[in-house]
Amino acid sequence: MKQNVLLEKTFEFAVKSVKLARIIQEKHREYIISRQFLKAATSIGANSEEAVAGHSTADFVAKLTIAQKEARETKYWLRLIQASEMHDCTEHLTSLEEILRILASIILTTKQRGEKTAKPIHNS
Repeated sequence: MKQNVLLEKTFEFAVKSVKLARIIQEKHREYIISRQFLKAATSIGANSEEAVAGHSTADFVAKLTIAQKEARETKYWLRLIQASEMHDCTEHLTSLEEILRILASIILTTKQRGEKTAKPIHNS
């Protein structure tokens, strides 16, 4: 069975994020930021999974675009966690940048293919 790199990377990132949220909650007793971070971080993979099961190309792109937005929100929370000196998030940020590049590439490629196969509309 062929492995989906995006799904593997987003799942692995979600697992690491659960562990990071737990550390922040236990060590710093910070629940609001850790919860916001965790919701966004796990949503990246969830939306990527939904995209794979999309019923159309438009649905596929829409779900991946949501995943991309959630990744950007996650980046904000990681930067805040790091700047607040709760945890060194360098490794998480590096992984997230890779996921963002993959998402952008898939979205762009899919849109370009869609434009090439779309039929022009002629008004008579």
